[in-house]
Amino acid sequence: MKRMLKRTRTLPHREQSSSWAVKQGVRQQYYCGFLIEMRQLNLLLHWSTLSVDVQEGIIRLFSSLQPKDIAHLWELGGGISLSDLVQIPITADNVSSLSVVLVLDLSKPNVLWETMERLLDSARSHVEKVCASHQKTGESRSGKQRVPQVLHKDYPDRELISPFPVPLLIVGSKFDIFQDFDSEKRKVICKTLRFIAHFYGASLIFTSSKLEATMSKSRSFVNQLAFGTERPKSISTDPSKPLAVPAGFDSLSQIGPPVTSDVDIGTLHAKNPLDLWKKVFERVFPPENIKERKELKDPAKDPQYSEPLIDSIRAQKDQELEQYKREQAKSWKSLALDP
Repeated sequence: MKRMLKRTRTLPHREQSSSWAVKQGVRQQYYCGFLIEMRQLNLLLHWSTLSVDVQEGIIRLFSSLQPKDIAHLWELGGGISLSDLVQIPITADNVSSLSVVLVLDLSKPNVLWETMERLLDSARSHVEKVCASHQKTGESRSGKQRVPQVLHKDYPDRELISPFPVPLLIVGSKFDIFQDFDSEKRKVICKTLRFIAHFYGASLIFTSSKLEATMSKSRSFVNQLAFGTERPKSISTDPSKPLAVPAGFDSLSQIGPPVTSDVDIGTLHAKNPLDLWKKVFERVFPPENIKERKELKDPAKDPQYSEPLIDSIRAQKDQELEQYKREQAKSWKSLALDP
């Protein structure tokens, strides 16, 4: 076995480029797997000489090495332009173990509320549709049936909120940019997102890819949703620091009323508390003009998916196609058709 390992490490460069170059990040894992395979081979050679009890012990040992929990992550990018695609990962087979992670860009507060509202409404609508079909047809093929999320009786403000039907985590991204905002604007955004998270029975966390501490904390929240690990208990509600509020650790009394300086809340006509917070938030951060921001049905024409080289070739081909159509139209008009 030592010889084989030595020979594997000294493969010619050309051979390495076809196998090792792709697997540089998992070399250690490969060696571990190689050693286990060699040990399995050794066990198989002597299997007939082992007692039944020893054989069963070895089977249990190797079974314990296999991963038992797998989390399937589906990512939907593009803001609200592709919100209808949330129906793809939400199916009858996985709704019983489904969780939703909503990522909001803190550096773009003027589109924050609309993004949150559209994506959560779309996800909620499809989850409720799948759950309703379960009630008609019985249990899912996985043998489990999704029951809408029910909060425990001691949950703060239980009678005043509307919990999301599945576990929800709200992530505010790009905190490194957000922390340079005016302090009053930061306060408005923080209090509003705390209210939204509490209203939906969700956890809330701010993060930045440039701050490892926030990324580590984000992973702990996601692990709790995916694998049922211990729920993070540390709380941070200071607007000058990254927020971290696990579900059930906040309350309306701690959040306080919406931040207003130029308007009397009593003069705002709101249908419910969520609508009131929306009106106040949009006073500070007016939403982008929907008429000016046309929703493109064709992703190939969406600026956020631009690829200069490909787009230039596409534009050239489009021009050639239009020229061809014009030429064909002229040729048809010039034809003298017999009566």
